[in-house]
Amino acid sequence: MDYPIFQSIVNKINGSLLKRNINVTKFKTWEESKINAAGLEFYIDLSHSTNHLKALSINFDWDRFREASLARQLNGTDSHPILQSETFSETNVKPIIDIEVTWHFQEDRCQPHASNGDANFRIQKASEWMSEASDQVNELLISDDIITRWHIEVDVDKDGKYLSAIKLISYFQYSFTDLKSLCDVHKFVDRKLIHLLYKAKRVVEIVDETVKDHAA
Repeated sequence: MDYPIFQSIVNKINGSLLKRNINVTKFKTWEESKINAAGLEFYIDLSHSTNHLKALSINFDWDRFREASLARQLNGTDSHPILQSETFSETNVKPIIDIEVTWHFQEDRCQPHASNGDANFRIQKASEWMSEASDQVNELLISDDIITRWHIEVDVDKDGKYLSAIKLISYFQYSFTDLKSLCDVHKFVDRKLIHLLYKAKRVVEIVDETVKDHAA
C-alpha cells in the first residue's frame, strides 16, 4: 500500500483488535489508484453473542490528499514519498478520516415469521422497534455529532411484504489536525477505536432489547 501513514494506522487497529480478543472474521485493506483513495474494512461476528444481529462492519476511508496533509504536519515525515509529488505536497485538504459503522441484522429474527392476514403486518411490526431504537440510538450518539440512517430492503412472499435486509449505518469523522507525531496518531486512533467499539456495543444492546419487545 502506497500510504505508509495510513498503513501504520491499519497496523495499530489490527493490533488493538487482536489484543482485545475480538472475533474479527474479515480484515482487508483496499486501494484505488484511479481516485487516489485507500481504506480498511473489517467485520466482527455478532451471531453468537447477540440475538438479532449477525455482524458489525467498520470501514475507514482515506486518500492521498489527506495522507500528504498529515505527512506535512507530523514531525519526522518530511521524506514521505507522496510529498515528492507537487500535486499532493501542496494540498490544503484537512487530515480527517471518514468511518462508516454498520450493524447487520438477522432479518428473520427481527420480524414475525408469518402475517396475520395484513400484507404489511411484518414490516409494520419491524417499523415499531426500529422507530424506538432510532430514538435511543440518536440519544446515545448525540455527542458524536454524526449521521445515522437505516438501510432496508423489502421483498414479497405469499404472506405479503417483509424486510429482506436490515442495516443501521452511522457515519463518524475524526480529525488528526492537532497531532504532531506518528506516536500521537497511534494513541489517538487507539482511543477512538475503543470509543467506536463501546458505542457499537451499546447500540447492539439497545436494538436487541427493542426487537425483543416489539417483533416477537
